[in-house]
Amino acid sequence: MAREKMTMPKLGESVTEGTISRWLVKPGDHVKKYDPIAEVLTDKVNAEVPSSFTGTVVELAADEGETLEVGKVICVIETGEEGSTQKETTEQEVPAAGMTMKQKAVVSEAKTRFSPAVLKLSQEYGIDLSKVQGTGKGGRITRKDVWKWIESHHHSKTSGELPATVHSDAVEERPLNDPEKNDMKKHLHLSGAHGDLEIAVTGVRKAIAQHMVRSKQEIPHAWTMMEVDVTNLVQYRDSIKEEFKEREGFNLTYFAFFVKATAQALKEYPQMNSIWAGDKIIQKKDINISIAVATDDALYVPVIKHADEKTIKGIAREIHELAVKARNGSLKQEDVEGGTFTVNNTGSFGSVQSMGIINYPQAAILQVESIVKRLMVMDNGMIAVRDMVNLCLSIDHRILDGLIAGRFLQRVKQILENISKENTQIH
Repeated sequence: MAREKMTMPKLGESVTEGTISRWLVKPGDHVKKYDPIAEVLTDKVNAEVPSSFTGTVVELAADEGETLEVGKVICVIETGEEGSTQKETTEQEVPAAGMTMKQKAVVSEAKTRFSPAVLKLSQEYGIDLSKVQGTGKGGRITRKDVWKWIESHHHSKTSGELPATVHSDAVEERPLNDPEKNDMKKHLHLSGAHGDLEIAVTGVRKAIAQHMVRSKQEIPHAWTMMEVDVTNLVQYRDSIKEEFKEREGFNLTYFAFFVKATAQALKEYPQMNSIWAGDKIIQKKDINISIAVATDDALYVPVIKHADEKTIKGIAREIHELAVKARNGSLKQEDVEGGTFTVNNTGSFGSVQSMGIINYPQAAILQVESIVKRLMVMDNGMIAVRDMVNLCLSIDHRILDGLIAGRFLQRVKQILENISKENTQIH
């Protein structure tokens, strides 16, 4: 028998740590090599970590929600053909106090299917887990599923405490009616006489915060904005969107045109497609556009690879597929790797002007704002209603100067203003 240590893997370039968002195994479980053992969250992706060995899990070195640096031990697996003799002493047991025989039977069966956190919560509130519908992978019951069941049934703890609950995907929020021993103190509590709420920072929010702080601390940001007349683009896209959706099965969004224009301009201004590497600047050969996709409680940045080689239709398809993956929590590591420039669709929620924080270690980020109708004075002196959009560009001033940034943005503007039914192919 040998005990092998599994460590936190490096889940992407510039990733230095990961958060155990969910254990898929517990001490005593037998796993095969490449079986998923945990879900790990970084600022880029929520990924399943496969086992490096075949054997029996004897120790979990981190709790769910705990953040570990890359290379730190996350669990210990005893290898060998026979199961571990320590299963009975290392397996995490669930307290049975106050449980009915039926609940004990459910918990016994649950040990092979539920995480320790779910089991502890179900025991604490006296919940029959066979009545809870799971939304996790393979129908697995998560803590969120248990809290949802508690809320819908106004279920109280076995001690008789009534949990008045408000739930969100980002945090589990509960006012503290009992100030002495409430398990939810680590998630939220009332502070002072004014009812202020203290909300614990989730793993995903912590990862995002660390990435943003690093970007702002290390990168000297500069910012510029340019307005673009996209009237012809809007008319062209609106004239074909219904037919496109019926034929292709997904939407042709304005954003696909902006991504394509950006990729084309990056090819002409390769300095923009660079990263800072300490004593040198690396100009990337491939043009891989990172796009920001927001969920209720997180922001993910999947990547459209070789965007300059793709058609507008191909880019629209990838935007759709990557957004679905991000919101379903099914992004893979390859979906978020290799980005060289970021385009953010801030206009999707009505923004008209914003300054983006650069996606470290890239050189720039382009914010595409909301398209709005405005009265404009034309070259012939006439006033007309036009569809206008602001493009806001943040740059790393170590890599780029205002001149090259201005020329790049002017080229994006030129491409967008020349899109029309007559001279643009989407296929």
